[in-house]
Amino acid sequence: MTSHSPSAPLPGVRTAHRLRTSRGEFAVVDVPPAAGATARGTALLLPGYTGSKEDFAPVQEPLAARGYRTVAVDGRGQYESDGPSVDETAYAQDELARDVLAQANAVGTPVHLVGHSLGGQIARAAVLLDHSPFRSLTLVSSGPARISVSQEQRVKLLRDALAVMSMAECWEAILAMGPPEEVGGPARGPGGQEYLRRRWLGTRPAQLLSTGRQLCMEPDRVAELAAAPLPFHVLSGARDDTWPVPDLDAMALRLGAHRTVVDGAEHSPAVDRPAPTARALADFWDGLAVTP
Repeated sequence: MTSHSPSAPLPGVRTAHRLRTSRGEFAVVDVPPAAGATARGTALLLPGYTGSKEDFAPVQEPLAARGYRTVAVDGRGQYESDGPSVDETAYAQDELARDVLAQANAVGTPVHLVGHSLGGQIARAAVLLDHSPFRSLTLVSSGPARISVSQEQRVKLLRDALAVMSMAECWEAILAMGPPEEVGGPARGPGGQEYLRRRWLGTRPAQLLSTGRQLCMEPDRVAELAAAPLPFHVLSGARDDTWPVPDLDAMALRLGAHRTVVDGAEHSPAVDRPAPTARALADFWDGLAVTP
């Protein structure tokens, strides 16, 4: 396993550091409440497939101004967090969910748990293992079961490429086909193409292969989740081609969840429309009966 040191921050992104847990160290960006703000709680933020902790950077400062500490984390094998390059068993959903429980305990429970896309399905699995470390669960652009057929095709294209190419070769092939986010490569984030390339090369192939398979096979576990004694929030953009918005609406109803649709945003509301996304998160947390 190769150790990766957190890289220099992107413009507007704080420097990452290592969070030590009972299951190893994870790269995080930890933003405390703003000076003068009343501390209102802590949120653990899990990124999506081909994503990273930096995807939450646009909402971390607005949430700090509302009094929330936010800890955005690279999961096992994601960008700047270590993990095996070949052994896919390390990235089984249950293993990743146990990592989240360890991260929550290291940050200091209880925490508000937020998962974007794949991160939402991992967050759900963590809650189903043990809901006690969490104050609430927010699913951001993360649906009830497997991804859409069009997205499955993109993931399969990526998995086929990874079977015969190195990560660097895959990156060059992705660029040759078009914008990375449109041809199965990494979604756009707060940095430019050089950052996307660095993030891509830092992520372990086994992580992409295993979690991509999970996205294409995830069963509907909404009824199980609804039985957990937590407040739920389903947040999405007004358009989404990974899970159709009507499916997210129906999931929110099944969960009895608070529902937010961010106008002008698509699959990545924190990047597309950070101000209303941060406001929706903080308003939901503020509205809960008990403040930690």
